[in-house]
Amino acid sequence: MSPLRIVLLHATPVAVDPVKAAFAELWPEPELVNLLDDSLSPDRAKSEQLTPQMIERFVNFGRYAYSGGADAILVTCSAFGPAIEQMAAELPIPVLKPNEAMFQAAIAQGENVAMVATFRPAVVTMEAEFADYVRQTGSTARLTTMVIEPAMAALRAGDAETHNRLIAEQADKLAGFDTVMLAHFSTSRAQQTLSPLLSVPVLSAPGAAVERLRELIG
Repeated sequence: MSPLRIVLLHATPVAVDPVKAAFAELWPEPELVNLLDDSLSPDRAKSEQLTPQMIERFVNFGRYAYSGGADAILVTCSAFGPAIEQMAAELPIPVLKPNEAMFQAAIAQGENVAMVATFRPAVVTMEAEFADYVRQTGSTARLTTMVIEPAMAALRAGDAETHNRLIAEQADKLAGFDTVMLAHFSTSRAQQTLSPLLSVPVLSAPGAAVERLRELIG
């Protein structure tokens, strides 16, 4: 029997390595296919709203993945929530948003949740998705977002050490929360730097997403 083919849809190259590492650690059996359109992220940043044209473009990305034999799709960019929902409604395979599983894990830790983001255009959709999840579950959790844009600039320049340091420097401001979420797949590389500075869980999206996808496929 051929291994499951899981297609990873990337809108930025900095998301590739974290999710590959998560699969290698937690679920190495599937065949991973990486599809990258690195124009999606900068084009998304040009508009506060996710336009119909951008939604259709992203859904076409998913259609291409399905045409290539995907058994499931994991999207690694958090700025395309409505487009991922449309993709999931259209395609007859599991399509997972990048942060569903992390939200679930965060709320299980307590009601006062912090989120560290480095890509501002993703914040609006992520906050809306978190609010939707809270309503669906009947939780009273509340979310506080911290955006550290210079960290993303450093990462795109190839300086992961500075990316991690800039996030870790905010540890004092994160100490009063029940849990801290690292918003993007790319941000997960700061987990090992930030976590020892806090006494609360620091959650990253890739590991939670891989575990959730494994559950969905069964």
